[in-house]
Amino acid sequence: MTELKILISREQIATRVTAMAADITRDFAGEQVIFVGVLKGAAIFLSDLARQVKLEATFDFIGVSSYGNRPSPAQELKSGWDSTGEVRLTKDADQSMQGKNVILVEDILDTGLTLTYLKKLILARQPKTFRIAALLDKPSRRKQPIQADYVGFSIPDEFVVGYGLDYAERYRNLPDICVVPRE
Repeated sequence: MTELKILISREQIATRVTAMAADITRDFAGEQVIFVGVLKGAAIFLSDLARQVKLEATFDFIGVSSYGNRPSPAQELKSGWDSTGEVRLTKDADQSMQGKNVILVEDILDTGLTLTYLKKLILARQPKTFRIAALLDKPSRRKQPIQADYVGFSIPDEFVVGYGLDYAERYRNLPDICVVPRE
């Protein structure tokens, strides 16, 4: 594996997550929120974001998987991968969302297929409000017209790892967002 290049430093991430938390605190002043993290990638982002929000908050997790014949990690890195658009739930949230302020927390908004699926799923549960917080947004890859309400960074179409994002389950623990060079 070639050397990773830092795209967004841990200091930049911390500054932006603090600003996003301030926006959420302002937007939901005096109310409670539920953060619902999309596993596994959003776990670190959700933890940092929730600690910065100055509201009564709980969190939960939801898991999804995209169908399609995923290539080997080396092939995916070289030419990318597009899901078929079929998404399935692998882990449901544990608490009710009805009548509550729900903030779905995602590591990266890419094609929009997963978040479109999750938005429909959560809205069917009748929350009081529904918002999306995405650490990274890759608008050049969008296939579904969905936007996050809170965005950390807009990034180019690069294969990124770190701060929860992985490459074949590796690099999630890196404190920075790094680009994996395509060969």
